[in-house]
Amino acid sequence: MCGIVGWVDFTRDLRLEGATVRAMTATMALRGPDAEGIWLREHVGFGHRRLAVIDLATGDQPMTVERDGRTLAAITYSGEVYNYRELRDELRGRGHEFRTESDTEVVLRAYLEWGEGFVDRLNGMYAFGLWDTREQRLLLVRDRMGIKPLFFFTGLAEGVLFGSEPKAVFAHPETEPVVDTDGLRELLSFARTPGHGVYRDLHEVRPGELIRVDRDGVHRRRYWQPGYQEHRDDLDTTIRTVRELLDDIVRRQIIADVPLCTLLSGGLDSSVITALAAAGLAEGGGGPLRSFAVDFVGQAENFRPDSMRDTPDAPYVHDVVKHVHTAHEDIVLDTATLMDPLTRSAVLTATDLPTGMGDLFTSLYLLFRSVRERSTVALSGEAADEVFGGYRWFHDPRVVNADTFPWVAMLPQSQRTVLDLDLLRSLRLTEYRADAYRDALAEVDHGPDTDPHNRRMREFSYLHLTRFVQILLDRKDRMSMAHGLEVRVPFCDHRLVQYVYNTPWAMKTYDGREKSLLRGATADVLPASVVARMKSPYPSTQDARYEQALRDQLGRVLDDSPARVLLDEREVRALRESAFEHDGFGASRRSIEQVLSLDLWLRRTPTRIVG
Repeated sequence: MCGIVGWVDFTRDLRLEGATVRAMTATMALRGPDAEGIWLREHVGFGHRRLAVIDLATGDQPMTVERDGRTLAAITYSGEVYNYRELRDELRGRGHEFRTESDTEVVLRAYLEWGEGFVDRLNGMYAFGLWDTREQRLLLVRDRMGIKPLFFFTGLAEGVLFGSEPKAVFAHPETEPVVDTDGLRELLSFARTPGHGVYRDLHEVRPGELIRVDRDGVHRRRYWQPGYQEHRDDLDTTIRTVRELLDDIVRRQIIADVPLCTLLSGGLDSSVITALAAAGLAEGGGGPLRSFAVDFVGQAENFRPDSMRDTPDAPYVHDVVKHVHTAHEDIVLDTATLMDPLTRSAVLTATDLPTGMGDLFTSLYLLFRSVRERSTVALSGEAADEVFGGYRWFHDPRVVNADTFPWVAMLPQSQRTVLDLDLLRSLRLTEYRADAYRDALAEVDHGPDTDPHNRRMREFSYLHLTRFVQILLDRKDRMSMAHGLEVRVPFCDHRLVQYVYNTPWAMKTYDGREKSLLRGATADVLPASVVARMKSPYPSTQDARYEQALRDQLGRVLDDSPARVLLDEREVRALRESAFEHDGFGASRRSIEQVLSLDLWLRRTPTRIVG
């Protein structure tokens, strides 16, 4: 993993702009703590901050490839291509010679061999900028599921900027972080429109998208998205295929030249990854596998079932540890640590935007900080719910049939808004969200399938795989890379996603439960308790002192908050006096987190809000 930046301008000599490219690159230091590199040519400047994971000795970037003393192409690259060894062997057979052992050089030479079609051959998580010196054009490429982030900015008088995070772009002296009406709609609607960067003139490269920038402008092409394919396998074959895919995926993703671990919650998803990774390491003569879990002081002893969680994580975590024999460590957090102003500020710095999700971000940030002290690479169970249909609302007819995004339909109807009513009327969030929802459904390819329920569940899956999972992957990336920790996501392998996406819903729920295929494919490597456990999302603290601390903080920011232009002050004051919920998903607590997040964002960043 790394942090990348770039600047292309066909009207000026960027060899004279090294200071600006270095300033942009410096913002990515946390993503890449091991090395820095700058590459400048007449119309292009690349910057790179490296987190060394593979080929520690010769994998520095930006990387170039030459022929007869002439540079053919250059790349600034973040991520991992898991099939790079097979590609390297194929390219060697086609006459290519390699000077490094890195996957970065494989990507460069794959482009030279196959042109833009090279993206179809890559398996992994990646985001990169590639400059073709012969054609004088820039390619921006993001992996199929959007595991690694990539933004580009079109607001300069001439040229394009890009970076792993918005802060890299806004380090350029000719930019300003401005959020206009459209940006506020995206920020507050919970629609998560692919490609929308929230800030004016800032765009996100979509998952599975290739962007070409040349003298004729910016040209966008999606090279992959979940699409219809007829599923011909019977149930037994389907279960067996899922297992074979998972075995291959995990085997590829445990390759690293640095310490590796897993993130373990005691749920089905992370337990599967932990069990398969432990087995893979043992087969290769390695191990034991290290594992880490996050917990909160007193949570296991005083747990109360809430609206999303029936059981605490800790007992199931320890069942897996005993079953798989990992070298395990619990990272236990208290309220004071979660509310520490420096931590909350660091989370905002990492995200560039307010999140409103409170301890779901801060606890992950703190977990990753501890993990990074012991490991450089971690495997996560993220995205299994989106792939296999694990969320409870996949099985709730009210939500399935709702004419909006499922995660919006799940919100309590009684939740009060803390946003200014005049602002809400001007933003027309309901209409904006409805338009985004219709646009999403219009992308779904149903093929010849005419079964109404299959069609609806395909739409449901598509919404999660292209919208909702982006929220979680972005959280994972920002919180981990703030500590220079690489987190790999095996369930996002596009081969598995595509195969399960096209499996009929009846097969996905063949035993009457959520994630039937995943459970059936992996039950043999798991303790019985985990196989039987109901879905429980990422944990949130139930400590009443945490909610009280939120309310105290709310009282301190009420009178002088720069976010007052967005808020209904009367509702915010009433919120502070509302009844305690002791539920991490409670409406009042979420609203308080939203206010505090907006306040911190506008206090700590130079963002300008314009109507």
